[in-house]
Amino acid sequence: MRKTRVLVVDDELSIVRFVRSALTGRDYVVFTAKDGAAALQLIEKDLPDLIILDINMPVMDGFEVCRRLRGWSQIPIIMLSARADEDDKVKCLNLGADDYLTKPFGTEELFARVRAVLRRTEAVPVPFVRPVLLNGRLEINFAERRVAVGGEEVKLTSTEFNLLQELALNVNKVLTHKILLQKVWGPEYEGEREYLHVYMRHLRSKLGDGSGGPDYIVTIPGVGYRFQMLSAAGE
Repeated sequence: MRKTRVLVVDDELSIVRFVRSALTGRDYVVFTAKDGAAALQLIEKDLPDLIILDINMPVMDGFEVCRRLRGWSQIPIIMLSARADEDDKVKCLNLGADDYLTKPFGTEELFARVRAVLRRTEAVPVPFVRPVLLNGRLEINFAERRVAVGGEEVKLTSTEFNLLQELALNVNKVLTHKILLQKVWGPEYEGEREYLHVYMRHLRSKLGDGSGGPDYIVTIPGVGYRFQMLSAAGE
């Protein structure tokens, strides 16, 4: 069985040693880079399954690495920072990072974050009677994990697709913030509403919700969200 390969990018040698030791002890294959520019070269040459990426580094910081990487790849990214700053966390999520971990952190927290990110970025069998759902101009192919609007493919991250899938598999049902966070991110994320708000905003933007077209996802203020089937008149 192929081992999961993790790239750790940090100019702080003690952090690199700690993460490498912890992960290799759990049978992950770990390789490292000390700055963003070197990391991008490694990623292009030898695609990892997960990237653990520090924000503050010389040559190129983690924000820029994440921004560039999301231009061509959806490899899951966990950002690291010594600052417990909500603005930094939101910026990371807006750039497409999958999670954010504040230094210092312990071994068990590291493992929990790694497992959670890998779990939700893997394709999961879908208990759905139809492989494709058509809703107005929106087409969701659950079997192939592909989405199109008006015949044009929409590029979603794994997390964005998982969020849309969870909503679409529960058509016309209200899913609370807590339920969506548990289902898409995992039970340890049930209080992280900013994750849900950021990803929902990205998802809606890509689907064209709120930009003059039909709204596929309805906000239930203070409660959660509902995926609605459009009537013929509203398509």
